[in-house]
Amino acid sequence: MEFKSKIRTIQWINNVSRMVDQTKFPEEYVYVDIKTGQEMYDAIKTMIVRGAPAIGIAGAHGVVLYAQELQKENLSFEEFKTKLLEKSNYLASSRPTAVNLMWAVEQQKNLIKNSNSDIDALINDLTNQAVRMENEDIEINKAIGRYGAEVVPKGATILTHCNAGALATVGYGTALGVVRSAFANDNTIQVFADETRPRQQGARITTLELTMDGIPTTLITDGMCSYFMKKGMIDMVVVGADRIAANGDTANKIGTYTVAIAAKYHNIPFYIAAPLSTIDTSIKSGTEIPIEERSHDEVTHINGKTICAEGVNIINPGFDVTPHELITGIITEVGILRPDYNSSIQEAFEKKSPIFV
Repeated sequence: MEFKSKIRTIQWINNVSRMVDQTKFPEEYVYVDIKTGQEMYDAIKTMIVRGAPAIGIAGAHGVVLYAQELQKENLSFEEFKTKLLEKSNYLASSRPTAVNLMWAVEQQKNLIKNSNSDIDALINDLTNQAVRMENEDIEINKAIGRYGAEVVPKGATILTHCNAGALATVGYGTALGVVRSAFANDNTIQVFADETRPRQQGARITTLELTMDGIPTTLITDGMCSYFMKKGMIDMVVVGADRIAANGDTANKIGTYTVAIAAKYHNIPFYIAAPLSTIDTSIKSGTEIPIEERSHDEVTHINGKTICAEGVNIINPGFDVTPHELITGIITEVGILRPDYNSSIQEAFEKKSPIFV
């Protein structure tokens, strides 16, 4: 049985990128049309769109938006390509950790570099590729969900951290795709969602989309996971990823590493759910993953109100890296990868299905 999610996070419509504005949650569920390349850069930077797969698609859309703008500048074809590549590189710099953004922009750049036609034809090719990647994201997520559901025990309580759901992808989810697929076959499945400080993606977003879909969800604070693990109330952990190194080390939202340590101590399976596009085989380990440092206001303020003493020092890394030794498996669209990850990741790319190229 397949679960039907009600959510479509991002979609190319009438030459603009329409997306859910995730900064408005939970007060509002509204769409915004992104019409220029700079607007897309800002939307990614300010987390109007967020989640590694979703910002990958946003990046692909953004290249098309820049192309549409440059089309009006009366450039030669070679000048157009040169400027568009520059704009593409700028767009890819909007957030440094999630590799899906760089991956999707790189696909568009390859089209630009290899094009020998004309501006109109190139824009058409870029648009078609962006829409293809958008539609394939949902199918990839559903495949992740099917494989992941196979390791979910009957009646399980699944802990997740941050939001790796429909709202972090085009419309189904990676970690929550596993939840949705498992729930479609067993409606006794339930979720515990960490609030995920400092931006509360678990509280604001994960709880919203799961309750929208009728999946039983309990919100807990970040510091509570060990308490519930010790009481035997958590059966497994499934989280998403922003970048996975060749050895399986995984960058995800800050706090994930803490959950993984607690899961290991309590002998609870800890799974990563992510598409192959999140795996960066160009880096050997998590020590090479750049970690985004975000605004101090995210820590010092909640709903616009200060929560700490003035003058206190703030450090706000957006992500941490979970060592591969703590990861039970990586759930992808071609199956569940197991240790040794250097080998299983390489094998996964070798057997990648043509439908997901």
